[in-house]
Amino acid sequence: MKQTFFLKSIKLSVLLMLISVTVFAQTGKIAGKVTDKVSGETLIGLTVGIDGTSKGAATDVEGRFVISNLTAGKYNVTFRYIGYQTKSITGVEVKNGEVTALNIIMEEAATQALGEVVVTATYSRATVGSLYAQQKSSVIVSDGISSESIKRSPDRNTGEVLKRVSGTSIQDNKFVIVRGLSDRYNSTLLNNAPLPSSEPDRKAFSFDVIPSNLIDQIVINKTASADLPGDFAGGVIQIKTKDFPVQKVFDVNYTIGFNSISTFNDFKGGEKGKLDLLGFDDGLRKLPSSFPVDRRAFVNLTLQQKADVSKDLNNTWAVKNQGIAIPTQNLQVVYGNSFKLKKDKKFGFVTSLSYRNSMNFNEQRRADYAELTGTSSNDFTFDYNDKIYINSINLGALANFAYSYNKSKIGFKNLYNRSYDDKFTDRTGASFEDPDFEQKNTQFELVPKSLFNSILEGEHVFGKKNYKFDWNTSFSTSSRSQPDLRRIFYTKPLGSANQFEAAVPVGSGSPKNAGRFYSDLQDLIYGASTNLSIPFEINKIKQIVKIGTWTNYRTRSFDTRQFGYIIPRPSNSAQALLTLPQDIIFSTQNLNPDGFVIDEITDNRDSYDASGFLNAGYVMFTNELTKKLKANFGARLESYQEELISVDPATPKVNNSYLDILPSANLIYSATEKTNIRLSYSNTVARAEFRELAPFSFFDFETNNVIIGNPDLKRTKIDNLDLRFEFFPATGQIFSISTFYKNFNNPIEQIFNTGSTAASKTLSYRNANSSTLYGLEIEARENLGLLGSAKWLDKLTAYTNFALIKSDVNLDRVQFPNNNDSRSLQGQSPYLINGGLQYVGDKWNFNALYNRIGRRINIVGFGQFVNNEFQPDYPDIYENPRDVIDLQISKRFSNNKTEIKLNIGDVLNQKRILYQDVNLDKKYKEVDDQTISTIKFGTNFNVSFSYKF
Repeated sequence: MKQTFFLKSIKLSVLLMLISVTVFAQTGKIAGKVTDKVSGETLIGLTVGIDGTSKGAATDVEGRFVISNLTAGKYNVTFRYIGYQTKSITGVEVKNGEVTALNIIMEEAATQALGEVVVTATYSRATVGSLYAQQKSSVIVSDGISSESIKRSPDRNTGEVLKRVSGTSIQDNKFVIVRGLSDRYNSTLLNNAPLPSSEPDRKAFSFDVIPSNLIDQIVINKTASADLPGDFAGGVIQIKTKDFPVQKVFDVNYTIGFNSISTFNDFKGGEKGKLDLLGFDDGLRKLPSSFPVDRRAFVNLTLQQKADVSKDLNNTWAVKNQGIAIPTQNLQVVYGNSFKLKKDKKFGFVTSLSYRNSMNFNEQRRADYAELTGTSSNDFTFDYNDKIYINSINLGALANFAYSYNKSKIGFKNLYNRSYDDKFTDRTGASFEDPDFEQKNTQFELVPKSLFNSILEGEHVFGKKNYKFDWNTSFSTSSRSQPDLRRIFYTKPLGSANQFEAAVPVGSGSPKNAGRFYSDLQDLIYGASTNLSIPFEINKIKQIVKIGTWTNYRTRSFDTRQFGYIIPRPSNSAQALLTLPQDIIFSTQNLNPDGFVIDEITDNRDSYDASGFLNAGYVMFTNELTKKLKANFGARLESYQEELISVDPATPKVNNSYLDILPSANLIYSATEKTNIRLSYSNTVARAEFRELAPFSFFDFETNNVIIGNPDLKRTKIDNLDLRFEFFPATGQIFSISTFYKNFNNPIEQIFNTGSTAASKTLSYRNANSSTLYGLEIEARENLGLLGSAKWLDKLTAYTNFALIKSDVNLDRVQFPNNNDSRSLQGQSPYLINGGLQYVGDKWNFNALYNRIGRRINIVGFGQFVNNEFQPDYPDIYENPRDVIDLQISKRFSNNKTEIKLNIGDVLNQKRILYQDVNLDKKYKEVDDQTISTIKFGTNFNVSFSYKF
């Protein structure tokens, strides 16, 4: 009886659920956001109504509205707000089971007379249009990309998305360069909170960790205002993840990817742990607990004790054949919903889980050369061929919650990402060091990285004049470790028939020849901010004053241990062991005083603790001087204290304090309804990254360079000037042209230390005297319906952005005798080109994208002055331009619930080439120039299947 009742209950529940789903599928919604035309501020409490019905809604604290339970058809929607012109939008189409986006800009009434003025317009899709509307009303120069544009591109992560933004390029597939300025000159905010650096040796956030389909909008602010962080010169990158949805969302997306070079080819690597597939190490690579806690304790061990602890290290030197590289697998589940509560209160959430597993293989040729003699290429110092195998696991989770009531909203946003890159490099080639050697080298490198970002934020509107107060508190942590990085070199005389011998040294270990390296980096950031906007009137014209505070406390701990295998007692028996293969050479039976032992070579300067404490306050005015002229001006006071303490007591402590007043001013002249002319000036700063200050030296296996920090670095001060013309011919369309100029005092540059030679190079960081940068940007987006009356042309949009940039770094010849005293900024391209053609139909979508950057300095060279002219001994290393074409085609089925996409990335698959321009013709010629590196990444083919429940 109970069982029968239970079965009937289940059947009834399922029936009710199916009925509710069916009812929902037979209706649709209209949702959007309403903002003020002049200020760009959201309008709260505005009335939205469906003409001829009683249905409607009021905008919430974010200016958003939702009208539900609308049967399929076309509607006229009217927007009313006291003191504003009433706006009526005709022909708004609602489809079953879908949300129609309707983002509106309202204009204040020209008179307070009783007669109602109604402005009528037809409906058009406004997702991209609303972004440009925000750009048009913004008080600062900004560029961005909307969630709809992200969806219609083949970009998998935020780094790939950012290269579509005007004046922006990507370095190493993940680091952003804005207006030719490297990552040190950019700041990143996720949901208005600062993000920690994801890399140990640069001020950079690795944008490849955020999946693109969780992004609601990306805006790059290229000029300063007092309410933005003052630590930038290129751009402040603001990323907003998706908030709670306007309807229930349950999406599942599965992607399978093929790479033209990697997939189904043989794949090699080191020994795998049991949890590697999940992105975690099971302890296989962990430094054994039997090891002494530091070098001081290690060196006090007897030789036999050192041999004993050497045996505790796992023998993971074998190269494993891991089968074939399987296709990339990517699975993501998104679930969210929103609920209307009593008294117009609302609660919503969106959650997401994602997993990605990829296996990539590349072949790279790496070479380096001796100093030049004249202007002709010279002898190799080495010539290697690398086979690089990378197995990458990526885990992601997002959980955003929001609650709105009256004129307030509370949000709680959380993001977690973990990447797990297991990289194996198999190197063969020769080094030419007199005598010359043939080499076989391998490196096993695992790099787990994690990021957690949590934000509690609130928005409140109060008072008759709608004062707006918002706040947030945030916590972020990022970690990066290298557990058991292993390198081993085998050599023999070039051309010899001898066996290869491991380059295990006698007496003192080397991390380069036969070594193990462990590092652990942990960043913590605590932040809080408050902002109060106070509207007021002068001569009945609306003005705004905004005041706020900002605090940000960041700590870093960085610890390393370095070990090298040595021969403690030279003998014939020990010498004979050097010819053993690498999976046997360091096995237990060979670890003894008469064979090999591990030696700790950790330098105490390599580990450090650091902190940075930023406190800021600002005041900012946004004034409508006339109906056509608007001004935004203010000042920001930033107090910054940085401290870095090395474990080595003999290393000088870094302790710097800075107090900066950073003024900014923006003028916007609206010549017509569709055009803006902007003029901006500001002072900003750029601060050294902890790694750049730390006197930690590290050998880079890929480049054969040693990198070391400089504790004497000072912060950079920058003057910024911008002029921009904007034309918005229609919704979602734009033409803009911008010029900009920047002057840097004490810019930080990466250079080779004095005394470096082509065979032994050490890179460090120094303050140059000054530098300048100026350029031109052009952006255009146009609907091609103007070309004819065919309906398909209305669904076709062409867009492009182009930038020309020139810079000059000035170095003092006395302080930098081995550097050119006039050259371009490192990483700065002379031009950037983006273009695309997009078709958006009812079922079919197509997008073709093009990207190219001009050649840029990858590593700065060195030389000497002869007769007052600089002669390069080791020329600058340039990255050669590449043409990149990406394609996407998609089709929707089952009432738009199912979508299939085919993404083709890097269709041309051109080589990435690093070279030295020996003949100085500014072009790469393989015969005349010195090729440092060549690599192909392959063309990616990804097929994704998504379903909306």
